[in-house]
Amino acid sequence: MSTPKPGTAGATRTCPHCKTTILESASICPSCKHYLRFDAPRTGPGAPQPSTTALQVEGMIRHPSEGGAWEYSVLLTVRDDEGNELARHVVGVGAMLAGEERTFNLSVQVTPTSDMRKPGKRGTRH
Repeated sequence: MSTPKPGTAGATRTCPHCKTTILESASICPSCKHYLRFDAPRTGPGAPQPSTTALQVEGMIRHPSEGGAWEYSVLLTVRDDEGNELARHVVGVGAMLAGEERTFNLSVQVTPTSDMRKPGKRGTRH
């Protein structure tokens, strides 16, 4: 997996607040929600495009009223169009006692860019 050059679509940086790897183009960290820059709104070519939610999944699990505690691991895996694993992260772990419930939400935000590169033979998308 190649890392895009700074200034291109998919380039990353580290949030100065929470140290999460985020997109270089982000104005707000999606993890800690801190503002990262206070750019004046731009219009015209090269202006930032609004993000849209391309995928949103939410589900809930409830431990029955009886039995021992359940442990859980929340695993996120990202694959490209050929099935190659690009990223795999445990994003949360915990335990649920009898009668407790947890709700899990996954959302994927996409933002159009002006980067018109085509993927190489092995693909460079993230």
